[in-house]
This record gives sequence, structure tokens and C-alpha cells, in this order.
Amino acid sequence: MSHIVTVQDAVTAFADFMEPTAAELDAIEREMPAIFADVELLAAQIIPLDRTPTELDARRIRRARRRVLAERRALANHAADAGRGGVA
Repeated sequence: MSHIVTVQDAVTAFADFMEPTAAELDAIEREMPAIFADVELLAAQIIPLDRTPTELDARRIRRARRRVLAERRALANHAADAGRGGVA
């Protein structure tokens, strides 16, 4: 009978190498406004699913879409500036 501890040691032996690097954490931090905008858009699209959409729902979705596009544009511009060696 083999014990699960031996398997656990093999699985967790590389846990230190699996942590995100500082650069990866910085990239995630830069992308957070775009992620939040996507979540806001998803919430705005979910709200009217179980009822007839109102004009307020349509405005909320349009506003959320504009925010998503603005955040993605800002993220793309930041990446383009970083690629040219500019100050971000």
C-alpha cells in the first residue's frame, strides 16, 4: 500500500518554481482595469437575461462596452509604448 504523502512530496516539490514572477504580477496589475471593465460588461449583460431589457439596461451595456474598449485601447497603447522603449 503506497501512502499519499510520497505522491504529495513529488507534486509539491516544484511549488517554489510555480509562483508568478514580479514581472508577471506587474503585467496582471496593469491589466486589472481591463479585467474589471470586462466583468462590468458581463454583469450588465447578465442583468436583463431574466426579464425584458429596459432602456436603462441598454445604456448600461453601451457604457460598459465603451469602458471595455477604452481600457483595451489604453492597454494596447501602453504595450506599444513599452515596445518602442518609450516611457509608459
